[in-house]
Amino acid sequence: MSTATLQPRRLSWPGTLRSRIFLILLLGLAIAYGLSFSVLYLERYMSAKAVMLGTLESDVATSIAVLDRLPAGERANFVDWLSRGNYNFELGTGLPGVPDSSARSAEIAAKIEDAVGHRFPIHVESIPGPIMRLQAHLNLSDGSPLTIDIVPKGIMPIASWLPYVFVVQMLVIVLCTWFAVRLAIRPLAALAAAADALDPDKKGPDLSDGGPSEVAHAAKAFNAMRDRIAHYLEERVQILAAISHDLQTPITRMRLRADIADDSPEKAKLLQDLGEIERLVQDGIAYARSAHGNGEKSSRIDLASFVESICYDYQDTGKSVEILGLIHGTMTTKPHALRRILTNFIDNAIKFAGAAEIAVERRDKGEIVITVLDRGPGIPQDQIEAAMQPFFRLEQSRNRNTGGTGLGLAIAQQLARTLGGSVRLYNREGGGLAAEVVIS
Repeated sequence: MSTATLQPRRLSWPGTLRSRIFLILLLGLAIAYGLSFSVLYLERYMSAKAVMLGTLESDVATSIAVLDRLPAGERANFVDWLSRGNYNFELGTGLPGVPDSSARSAEIAAKIEDAVGHRFPIHVESIPGPIMRLQAHLNLSDGSPLTIDIVPKGIMPIASWLPYVFVVQMLVIVLCTWFAVRLAIRPLAALAAAADALDPDKKGPDLSDGGPSEVAHAAKAFNAMRDRIAHYLEERVQILAAISHDLQTPITRMRLRADIADDSPEKAKLLQDLGEIERLVQDGIAYARSAHGNGEKSSRIDLASFVESICYDYQDTGKSVEILGLIHGTMTTKPHALRRILTNFIDNAIKFAGAAEIAVERRDKGEIVITVLDRGPGIPQDQIEAAMQPFFRLEQSRNRNTGGTGLGLAIAQQLARTLGGSVRLYNREGGGLAAEVVIS
């Protein structure tokens, strides 16, 4: 047997914070309630015992003294009168029993002996039977036997309605615990939902700062954090736009100087490098503009004609672009932004696969999905999300030698957000890539 099998199995906590707090509060309240009930039960038992022993100590001593002074012939008339609910006097030796040396018997015998001043030696026996029954035997002054038949009474029986009260109390505890946990966890759940939905590119409603002071403070801190993130991103885009814009002037001067220089291999290389820098600057400006919504107004277009015009433009230049499916009807969108998204997808498909296919469909929720498909090398599954980030290149299949700055997909994603949509990439079965834009 291995050592691991000998180790005790540790208890596992519930997975959610709501369940853990609920379990801790419920168990704590249930244990506290159980202890209170146990203390009350013990106090009731001790009170009943004190009453019984107190009765034995006071009343029995008086009763024995009365019977001892009465003539033997008159004692029978007073036996019933002197008896009480938990003990009876009997003239005679009583029932046969067995010696009882228990602590309770010794306590009862000691109480009676103390009460009668140790004048009458007493021994206690237990009478066999379904209930606990003791008999104390003694001899009066004239030698007559006297038996005290004692039936110790326990605690008063519990009322029949008490279990129902207990059930109701437990239900109230469960309800109050659930309400307290819900009240405590709800702001945390709202904060988690707001964090999941955090999008610095979209200005959503602020998290409510109502409730207790701690909740209000956390909500205000979250709102301030979101504003700071949005500000930092906007500042980053503004810096990119400013640098890209300022670079255009020295690039233009360098191109003019290169143009008037004598023809040489170095001049051709210089012009090629300047062309790459110009493309990078132009993409940087385009990305900055797309981040600010490019200022284009929405207009109504015929979707089928719009997609066909893009396809025909590529076919006129000898590019292999086909339409797999269209839907007819109009939609309100930003045509230039949508055209740039689709041309970006088509350019990538032609660059890496040599051909592109366009499919348009309408989904159940009224969303319009335009997908550009190719049979190129695709994108490794673990890098699809990173491919949407600015300046990201796939060095193996889509590297600098193929052209591009790594901003095309990022610009498409930014423009899709201005349309109220989203962009998604996924690998096709059998090879190739699918790039879709979903417009609500």
